[in-house]
Amino acid sequence: MLFESTDRYFRKLGLRGRTVMFQLPLSITMLLVTVLVALLHPGFEWPGPFLYSLAAHLVLLTASAVVPWDRLPARAVFVIPFLDCLAIGLSRESGGQHLTALSFLLVFPVVWLAVGLRPGGVAAAVLATVVSVAVPPVLLGTGFTSASSIRMVLLPVILGAIALTAYGVANGIAMQRRLLQQQEADLRDLLAASEDREQLLNTVMDTVSVGVCALDGQGQAVLVNRHLGSRLADAIGSEPTPGNVTDLPVYGVDRKHRLPPERHPRLRAARGEPFTDELIWVGSGTTQRAYSVTCRLTKTSAGGNSGAVLAFTDVTALVTALSAKDEFLANVSHELRTPLTSILGYLDLALDDEGLEPGLEECLTVAQRNARRLLTLVGDLLTIASGSLTIAPRPADLNDVAATSIEAAQPHATAAGITLELESTGPATGRFDPDRLGQAIDNLVSNAIKYTPDGGTVTVRISATGQSLRCEVTDTGIGMTEDDLAQAFTRFFRAANAHSSVIPGAGLGLAITKSIVENHRGTISLSSSRGKGTTAVLTLPDADASLPSPASAR
Repeated sequence: MLFESTDRYFRKLGLRGRTVMFQLPLSITMLLVTVLVALLHPGFEWPGPFLYSLAAHLVLLTASAVVPWDRLPARAVFVIPFLDCLAIGLSRESGGQHLTALSFLLVFPVVWLAVGLRPGGVAAAVLATVVSVAVPPVLLGTGFTSASSIRMVLLPVILGAIALTAYGVANGIAMQRRLLQQQEADLRDLLAASEDREQLLNTVMDTVSVGVCALDGQGQAVLVNRHLGSRLADAIGSEPTPGNVTDLPVYGVDRKHRLPPERHPRLRAARGEPFTDELIWVGSGTTQRAYSVTCRLTKTSAGGNSGAVLAFTDVTALVTALSAKDEFLANVSHELRTPLTSILGYLDLALDDEGLEPGLEECLTVAQRNARRLLTLVGDLLTIASGSLTIAPRPADLNDVAATSIEAAQPHATAAGITLELESTGPATGRFDPDRLGQAIDNLVSNAIKYTPDGGTVTVRISATGQSLRCEVTDTGIGMTEDDLAQAFTRFFRAANAHSSVIPGAGLGLAITKSIVENHRGTISLSSSRGKGTTAVLTLPDADASLPSPASAR
């Protein structure tokens, strides 16, 4: 800090002030030497030439302070260090053997010349040293002795080396200073650009009609836009704390049971779990609102997780509209079921007639098959449109449910040339609705068979971990893309490869399966690689806890 302050002060001085600052160390040292000689040698006789040399030093200091150097040529100031060398030589020569050490004072003007008078500063410093040794004996008439001859050789060599070193150090410092100045300018530019980008980011964050919350690696909120704060505050009737979103009443899709802490979007994001369009309900009563939450992880340059960004989209109006649409769809599907049942009944009666012609019987069989397929589709539509499932939890073993699904799917798998396998790590008991979960596993196994080519394998694995049950269905089929995975649970969605390969289906199986699992307060996820198969994982948390008695969960 002291050197930085001195450097800043020195740079503020004009040329006259800097000249005085360069001259002062020599003048002060010369004064100290004179005082010490007087104290240490009280009987020292002060020769006249020595006193004249002291006066020369005083004159040079005065000239440094009073001469308007700014008005003179830039190199004029270097006459001062050149004359300093001559004055030092006169002081040394006139002081006799007691003051031969004054030769060391040549370092001050030599360094001044070497550093300041560039280029040519080193040569000027050597020349000034030669003048300091050669001229005083001539002016004082003392003549050249062997000692002065040795000084005439050694001093220019030694001080020339010092001057060269000072010149190199000064050049290095100057280069380093220029580099630091350039880096400082670059940093200022980067800081300005960063501030501009931050301002742009803040503007974008506050412009989008989506609540955004950025989390750091520890799950703490580091950036929250105004839209998130205002919308969530309106939903719960009080201002939320940006860094503590878990204090808000957050519910699952059933709008009745609060999400467990480990399923809260913020905590899932803090664990490094990305997800897309997860529906949650915030608030209660008439202020309850629906949000579609998406999480994306942020990465470091090394590829590790450095945090996450959560986006909350208010979809209350959309959910309300979809509910109205689903109600309409349910009513239409219900109206279709009655005539379809009647059609199937009459087709069964017609096919029971033994006197049918072969051609007519074949036509009736085709009509019956398609009517049953249509009735199944109507049933799926009713299930998915109503958004409600009746579950009847009771003690059961997930192994038995999976075995029943495997047995039912075996003929279809055999006809398709696919091997079905069931693996289990032991008992998987809990309280759940085995009929509904059987329907979910049927859908997963049916999908796996449908999208697996001849010779492939479909494996169902059942396990129990603590209070959770897990069912994993893995196939070696055609797989799914990232875009397909993101929309797999969307109603009526079918992957592009399903359309291109003319694989039958209405795109409702996974949506129904997800509804069943969520009504058991469980989760379902998909992972897949194109051409390498797909894995569906169904998890039931708190499997041994008591579920509510049979009821409709919306």
